Amino acid sequence: MTRLAVAKTYKLFIGGAFPRSESGRTYPVASPGGDFLANAAKASRKDARDAVVAARGAVPGWSGATAYNRGQILYRVAEMLEGRRAQFVEEVRAARGVSAQQAGDTVDASIDRWVWYAGWADKYAQVVGGSNPVAGPYFNLSVPEPTGVVAIVAPQESPLLGLVNVVAPAIVSGNAVVVIASERHPLPAMSLAEVIATSDMPKGVVNVLTGSAAEIAPWLASHADVDGIDLTGAGALDWVDLEIAAVDTLTRVMRPSPLEDAVAPSLERIVSWTEVKTVWHTRSLR
Repeated sequence: MTRLAVAKTYKLFIGGAFPRSESGRTYPVASPGGDFLANAAKASRKDARDAVVAARGAVPGWSGATAYNRGQILYRVAEMLEGRRAQFVEEVRAARGVSAQQAGDTVDASIDRWVWYAGWADKYAQVVGGSNPVAGPYFNLSVPEPTGVVAIVAPQESPLLGLVNVVAPAIVSGNAVVVIASERHPLPAMSLAEVIATSDMPKGVVNVLTGSAAEIAPWLASHADVDGIDLTGAGALDWVDLEIAAVDTLTRVMRPSPLEDAVAPSLERIVSWTEVKTVWHTRSLR
C-alpha cells in the first residue's frame, strides 16, 4: 500500500515558543528543482509586534547576564548544532541545490561562527572600551553596552551561515533580536530556532519570523520599540524607504551588504550594536 508523506508545516519562533502566524497563512517551500519540501508560516504585522514585545522583555535579563555566561550559551548553541549536523547538511543541500560536501562546509562554518562569536563575548569590551586619560583627580571609563532590540533582515541566499552571522554578533553583547529569515529558504532558520529553543538561550532573545520581508520589514523599521535594524539581506527591497522609516524613530541602521561580507566573521558587527557609555568617578589623591 502506498502511503502519503505527512508534510511538515513550520511555525514561527516568538518568545521561546512556536506559535502559528496570527494571520493563519502559510506558503509552500520548494527546492531549486521545484520539489516540495514543507510549508512555512507567513508572518503578519501582529506577529512582528509580538516578536518585538518578546525581545524587549528579554533584554534586561540577557544584557544583565555576565559576558562569560552569554559566551557559554552561544557555545552551547554551537554544540547542539554540531550534534544535529547531518540534519542541517541535508536541509542546506535541499534548500540550495548544492552537493553534500558544499552543504557540509556551510554547516561546519556556521558551527565555527557560533564559537568565534562566543569567544568574543568577554573580550570585545576591552577593544572598544577602556580607561581614558584625564587631567584631574578622576577616573574616566568608557564601556560598551547593548543597543536593545535589533530587527534583522537575514541574507536571502545564505539561509544558515548568513543567518548565524547576523544573529550571533547582535546577541553576544546583550541585545535581543527579531530576525526575518530567508523567504525562499526558511527551513534551516526554523531548525536553528528549534536548536535555540532547547539550548540555554533565554526566551525572547532570538525570535524568528518567516514569510515576506517586503511585508514584514516596514513594520519593524517603523516600530518605536526597535532600537536598531540590520538590513544586510534587504538588498532586493526598497531599503532606502526602510532606512527613512527607521530614522523617524531614531533607530540605528546597518545598510545592505554584499553576500561575501554578510557571511564573514566581523568584530565590527558586534560593535555596531553597542553604545559606548562614559562614566566619571572621583579618585582619591591620598
